Parts: sequence; C-alpha cells; structure tokens
Amino acid sequence: MIYRKRGASTLPAAQDMRNAHQMDTNGRLGAVNSALNGASITVSAIDTLRSRQILRPPHFLLELAMKPVYHSRVAAFGLLCFTTPLLGFAQTKAPIASYWMSAETSSGMPMGGGAPSMTDMASMMMGGGMSSSSKRLLLQLGSQQSASGEPAADHLVPPAMNMGSSLPLRTPQKTQAPRRDEDERREDYEKPKGRLLLFWGCGAQAGAGQPYVIDFAKMASGQQWPAGLFTRRVSGQIGPSVGRSRTYGDWPNEKDSTRVPNNSSLRGEHQVKGNYSPDIRFNLDTLDYLAPLEISMSKQGTAMNVRWKSISNATGYFANVMGGSDNGNDMVWWVSANSKEFGEALFGYIAPPEVARLIKDKVVLPSSTTECTVPKEVMAAAPNAMLRMIAYGEEAHFAHPPRPKDPKASWNPEWVAKVRVKSTAAQPIMESDSNRSTSGNRSSGDSSMDAGSAVGNVIKGLFGF
Repeated sequence: MIYRKRGASTLPAAQDMRNAHQMDTNGRLGAVNSALNGASITVSAIDTLRSRQILRPPHFLLELAMKPVYHSRVAAFGLLCFTTPLLGFAQTKAPIASYWMSAETSSGMPMGGGAPSMTDMASMMMGGGMSSSSKRLLLQLGSQQSASGEPAADHLVPPAMNMGSSLPLRTPQKTQAPRRDEDERREDYEKPKGRLLLFWGCGAQAGAGQPYVIDFAKMASGQQWPAGLFTRRVSGQIGPSVGRSRTYGDWPNEKDSTRVPNNSSLRGEHQVKGNYSPDIRFNLDTLDYLAPLEISMSKQGTAMNVRWKSISNATGYFANVMGGSDNGNDMVWWVSANSKEFGEALFGYIAPPEVARLIKDKVVLPSSTTECTVPKEVMAAAPNAMLRMIAYGEEAHFAHPPRPKDPKASWNPEWVAKVRVKSTAAQPIMESDSNRSTSGNRSSGDSSMDAGSAVGNVIKGLFGF
C-alpha cells in the first residue's frame, strides 16, 4: 500500500478503450499509475498532498500521468499534429487537417487499454486464464475548420480490414469535471509507506548499485526526489485531439466500438470524408499490424530467461517487470535498459528515428535481440511479478499535395496523415509449460489455471488485496 484515505472509495483501475488510447497518445497513464490507483490513491489525497507541498515534481509514481516526461518543445510542435513529413521544408501554414491511425497488436493478459479491468482482475484472482492476441485500432481526425452543421466524418476502410465499409468518427461531447468539496481536501490521510526498488539491465545478476531505493514515507515528509531518476527524456508523439483542433472526431466511440477482428489487415485504399475537413485518401501497400509477441520463459538458476520470436519489421524491443514483495511493503520495478530508467514513456508509440537513438543509447533492445534475462535479485524481491513488453514498428506518412523534392520550396499541405504500429504483451513471470519439470500429464486447462493464478498473485501483491 502507498496511500489510503480513511473511509474513501478508490479510483477505478480501468479506462475504456478510447480514453486509454488517447492517454497513450498524449503521455499514457502507465501500469504503475493504474496500480497505484488500485492501491487506494484518491484524487482528494493527491490534492491534499499538493496543498501541503508534500507532492512536488517530478511527481514520479504518485502523479505520473499528470506530468508526462516529454520535452516542452515536442509538446509545442505537437500543436501542428504532424511531425516527420514537414521537417526541413519552407512551410508557411499548418495543414487544414491531420489524421492519425494507431494500430496495436496485444497478447497475453487482457489489459483493457492500459490497465486490467475490475472484471479481468476478479477473474484472474479466481484462477481464470489470460486472453490470446487481439488487435486494436485508434482513428483520430483533427481539423482547423468548423463543421458545416453537426460534425460528421467517416473512414472508408479497405475490404482487408473485415470491418464493413466504413467506421464513423464521432466528435466527443464536452463534459465538465466534477468539483470536489473543499472540506474533502482537509480530511486526514494515513502517512504513505512502502518503497520502490528499481532494477535495470539484462543478465542473471543485477549490476552494481542496484536496487535503487525510493522510500515513499521520506518523500512525503519533504525529502527531495532523488536526482537522476529519469536519466533521459523520450521524444513522444502528440496527435490530433479535441484541445488542439477546431473540430475533432475519433473511433472507437459511443456510436461504434466494433471489435477489430484478428484477421484484420490495414492494407488497401483508405479514405476519410467529413464535413469539417478535406477528403483524405492514401494507400497502405506494405505497412500492417505487427505480429503478436510470442514469449517463452525458463529458469536460469534463480534468474528468469525471457525469449521471444523475432517480429518482422519491428524496429526494437523494450521490456519491464513489475511486482510486489511478499510482505506488501515494496514495489519492484525492472527494465531491460542498460541504465537506470523508469521507462513508462517507452510503452507508447515511438517513431523509428527515436527508436534508433534509444538503441544507440542502450535503452531499447535492437531488433535482432530475441532474449533477455531478468536478474535473480528481481525474482527474489518480487516472487509474483508481471512482464510487459513492446515491439516498436515502422510508420507511414502521407500528405496532399505531396512534399516537393526541393526542401527550400514552399509547401502548404491541405492534409497530412500518419499510420503507426506496435505490438505489446503482458503476462506473469513464470516458466513456460515446455520448460517445467512435472510428473504426469498436464492439460491445457491446468496451464490456464496456473497462468490465471499467477496473474492473481501479482495483482494481489501490487494492489494490496
């Protein structure tokens, strides 16, 4: 446990798919923030900590989602809602419309768009199994024009998507955040307790200086946050949104949240038509959903060796282990980077040039990598832990009119479009069936129960159930 308000209900750990994807685009709420929400951190508690000057930057675990670790210049540039296609050209004005397609392949534990739903957690704590791979899609249209009437737009999809003829892009209804009574902010809260143990690097044994320990009670008592916790910043991507557009629409939405079928493909002719943007048309002939991450694990002494099948067109990989100690006092965090990193920003979509830079800095694993060992010290500190992993993919960029070959030539595109892909996985740290020494026969049902029980143990340890 980290924070608990006496007699108060907790924030829900799950977000719906559209909100989760939106958070991913603008600096995603990571699993840590979701875990802490599940561990009874209330909005009022955060307000109280802030008012008492207990909660101060970099906020880290307690307010990770509210202060994304992106360069301010990246956020400012994101106001244009496009990136690579415009760099280096004598552009005089922003395009009328910007359109982003974000396609994710997800496998393992059902994450519900960033965090397990309460139903998922209840099922897994009762020994329920995990989901197989699935596909997700987020469509975002931002325009600097007002709609001619009620905002309406549709994405006309190719037959290979197997999702009908079109997907409706709906403009979200504006809602006001609920006001909280001032008296609620003054209620008494328990003093935070517990520690974060941070490990990093692949190998059977943790390197020197590990774990890096953060004591939450000391932080809440006024001690400064340790220097160097975030050793580098990640250039994030900021796509179209309500706040950066005169008119905006997205999918999935309240009108249509059709499940993306597993046999869906992005390839083919795409067209976006609406009453607040110019017609957008582009063809995807090579870029498609990445393959699912297929992961297997085996013990290496008391360490855990993690292996995965190489994914075609992946640009790099990153892995993270999160878990809790048996006594519930420590949260354990490990990343595959060669340096001290928290790494939550690395689970978003990252452009290939940025991935290449992070590989050079030994933060992201090269695309040729197919294994990484979680140190024995991590396994000992968190007997029940969860592995998360991401494979980064390529991007496709389109614009009309196309950018000129001469970089000094004036270029005023009417619209720009970006398509990006990634593959993610989440599953408990445990040996794969083929690597276990067992007596007798094991059925697939037994395997499902083992996996479900392991996930349940992780959730109980993390969330204090």
